[in-house]
This record gives sequence, C-alpha cells and structure tokens, in this order.
Amino acid sequence: MKHLLDTKELSLADALNLLDTADYMAGVGQGDLLKLPHLQGKTVVNLFFEDSTRTRLSFEAAEKRLSADIINFAAKGSSVSKGESLKDTIQTLAAIKADAVVIRHSASGAPQRLAEAGWIDLPVLNAGDGTHAHPTQALLDAMTLRQFKAQRDRVETRGLTLEGLRVAIVGDILHSRVARSNLWLLNTLGAQVKLVAPPTLLPRYTDSWPAEIYHNLDEALESGVDAVMMLRIQKERMQAAFFPSAEEFTRFWGLTPERFAYLNSLNHETAVLHPGPMNRGLEICSQAADSPRSWVLRQVSNGVAVRMAALYLLMTGGSSQDFYPAA
Repeated sequence: MKHLLDTKELSLADALNLLDTADYMAGVGQGDLLKLPHLQGKTVVNLFFEDSTRTRLSFEAAEKRLSADIINFAAKGSSVSKGESLKDTIQTLAAIKADAVVIRHSASGAPQRLAEAGWIDLPVLNAGDGTHAHPTQALLDAMTLRQFKAQRDRVETRGLTLEGLRVAIVGDILHSRVARSNLWLLNTLGAQVKLVAPPTLLPRYTDSWPAEIYHNLDEALESGVDAVMMLRIQKERMQAAFFPSAEEFTRFWGLTPERFAYLNSLNHETAVLHPGPMNRGLEICSQAADSPRSWVLRQVSNGVAVRMAALYLLMTGGSSQDFYPAA
C-alpha cells in the first residue's frame, strides 16, 4: 500500500493491518509512552486547500507523536490564491524534500490526481476530497465500532472484523464523503450497512451500492441496528432546497428524543456515532449525543491513532506485526 486515497480499494488484510496498528498507537501519549521515534528525521507536508480544524489538528498530533517534522500549508494567503496550479505547488513542496503529503481538497479526485500524475514520488494521504472520500474518518469510525463490538461481545479487538454488525448511516448521504468511505470499508469488514435519507439526499446510483436503502428512519431502526451514525446537513455544499425545512428534516430523519428512547427500550446495546461537527437539535438530540451510548468522543480520540497508523505504515513500509509479539 503506497497511498491512502479511498477505502473502496482497501483489502480486508490492509484494513485490519491499519486498524490493528491503530489499536497500538492509541496508547501513545498516555502514561510513559509519550512519543514514538519511528518518523524522526522525516518531513510531512499538510496541504490543506479546504478549511479544516478537527482533521488538520488530528494529523498534526499524529505526526508529532511519531516525531516527524511538519510543514503546514494553507491555500489561503499562499501562491494558490494568486493562481498557482496544484502541480506547481506540489513540485515546490517536493523541492523541500518532504517524505509524505497529507492533502485536503474541495475537488473530488484531487488526491488521486496528485498520487498518479507523476509529479512527486511520495506517499499521499487523502484528508478529504470534495464529496468523494475521507478514508481516515472511515477508519476511525471502524476502529470505534470494533471497540464497541469488542466491549459488547467481550472479545479482543485485534484482528476483529465487523461481521454481523448492522450499521445505519443517516442524513445527508448525497454530499457526504464520510458516508461513501464508510460504506465501502464497513462492507469490507463484514458489516451490514443501511443508508437512511430522503430521496433528495441520496445519490442516483445507490442501486449499485452494497447497502439497504431506507427513506424512513423509523423503519430502519425497527429493522434492527447495532449502531447509528448520524451525519450533519452540509449546507455549504447545497445550491438548492433539498428538504422543506429544518423542522421537517428533524421530524422525519433526526435522532430525536423519542427515537433515542426507542433505542434505549431495546434489549440490546446500540451505539450512537457522529463524525462531527454536530448540529444538536437538527440531526441529533443532546440526550443521544451526551448519553453513555454515545461513542462520539471516542471517535475523536481514535482519529489521532488511526492517522498515526496510516502515516507509519505508508512511510516506513511496516506492519501491525511490528508492535505485537510473534504468536
């Protein structure tokens, strides 16, 4: 694996290698294990053409915990704002002798273009591109779901798949790169994915996706779920009205106090996830977001571990076996 561009092409072996490595990385920064020296002397460029807070800070924390040197690049205020092309920007950064590039871009396909164009010969990590993909977000979500499953079933997380887990992804599927990356990764890991959204917020080509499609959240919940992942409405990507009002969206597709009470009444545990930022009172109620069933804060903390794992594996060619004694 030379790049991490999307989850669609990840094999089960690669996905488990990433997740098992992330499990080990989760302990770095705690207790006596404050940093690892594995990327000492290597330079990572964080190339953000699109605004970000959580993802950028998470990658920076991951790089620091691996002892890498960091160059942060933001399009605003740079030569990009003066018309410089992606190719010229990348070649300028390559001249600095960087060892890997983390890129976030508003255009779908920009990271793949960077990886395949031959402009540089460096590992490329996709930190989110348009409405296309966000692989590290999907990996941290999968890591969180593995922890949930391991806790519920009282098993070890290492090597654990999500076989049999029923996951509902709810909300603005149309504009969500998180939903797309989760769909492919969860399917690879054996989960049963249910996409829940109004018809206007679903892509036209979902018939070919490995997922059950629901337009009614109550029906999806009643069909049986082990985890519910709520998505925010991405108003910044909407150029038209996709539903009549926020109130109507909440009534039909939001995780309201009533729907959360229904989940609490079931005789099995159900995890609540959200990639953030949350719009409380719109797609998710505070009761759900702040409850013991919520794994949202665990998702945030797992983000650093997953990005450490991706950087380590891509930049060193190592594997999860490096951190576990031989059987």
